[in-house]
Amino acid sequence: MRKLLNTLYITSPDTYLSLDGENIVILKEQVELSRIPLHNLEGIVTFGYSGASPGLMGACAKRNIALTFMKPSGKFLARVVGEVRGNVTLRKAQYRLSDSVEESNKIAKNFILGKIYNTRWVLERATRDYAMRLDVDKLKKVSKVLANSLKLVEQSESLEQLRGYEGEAASQYFSVFDDLILQQKEYFYFRYRNKRPPLDNVNAMLSFVYTLLAHDVAAALETVGLDPYVGFLHRDRPGRVSLALDMMEELRSVYADRFVISLINKKEIKAAGFNQKENGAVVMDDDTRKTILKAWQSKKQEKITHPFLQEKVEWGLVPYAQAMLLARYIRGDLDGYPPFMWK
Repeated sequence: MRKLLNTLYITSPDTYLSLDGENIVILKEQVELSRIPLHNLEGIVTFGYSGASPGLMGACAKRNIALTFMKPSGKFLARVVGEVRGNVTLRKAQYRLSDSVEESNKIAKNFILGKIYNTRWVLERATRDYAMRLDVDKLKKVSKVLANSLKLVEQSESLEQLRGYEGEAASQYFSVFDDLILQQKEYFYFRYRNKRPPLDNVNAMLSFVYTLLAHDVAAALETVGLDPYVGFLHRDRPGRVSLALDMMEELRSVYADRFVISLINKKEIKAAGFNQKENGAVVMDDDTRKTILKAWQSKKQEKITHPFLQEKVEWGLVPYAQAMLLARYIRGDLDGYPPFMWK
């Protein structure tokens, strides 16, 4: 299993990134703030506009270090991608499967089965851990609906039908999402999912963490030789990492959502770190973003037993493990793609 290295998050919008030997150098107004050896990194995410030197971009591409640029608000801007290193036969097989609606539906089914299974697990876990503080009957009712959704997904015969079942399941899950927030309810509440722009504190956090997860999944797919832009459920769209969006579906609730809820319930995030713009958009301040990034990096280091591989892995390696399993299926080494189903 691949070693989990660090992702470097640079939150200051007026820093410039350059290369000096085997080190990334972080500059502000031409003053060196820090330098970090490249061999310690698997990814760099920078929130700002000052940019990076061509030398650093080339070094990252050569070493397969994902370099991602985002706006200070957390909105994705661009990723630097080097020479394609994936096995050409693997990518050609991926493209053939993506071109087939039948094969795409078969693979997409497993992504959605993993997603719904995990959303149901999140609710069941909550009723077990916080039975005295939750409306257990309400959550159990939604869990029962999600169990039926799993049966419907298994029987789906088209991508359109699959999207319908997925959408209904997501609606059911988010209808009780607010119940999982047990602290700071005056400032952290969830009515419905909104993202362009996020209109409340919880949606702002979800959108930000989903972006981080998409970055990690896209980097994992590239590492195993797959094309993150060619998906099965999410169809081709210029500039969209469709396969990364496919694969992260099964990880949203169990990885990203629980992470956000935990930050709120443990009061690691405060309402004072959020501001609402004139158009209603809610944005986080720099300190809040740093707190989330630090906690996200710690979360990635936590070890679990992978439900399919039965190996101890860090949470941060789960996207890589799933990308590896998908590549094995596409190569014909597995009879089907095994989604991540947390237990």
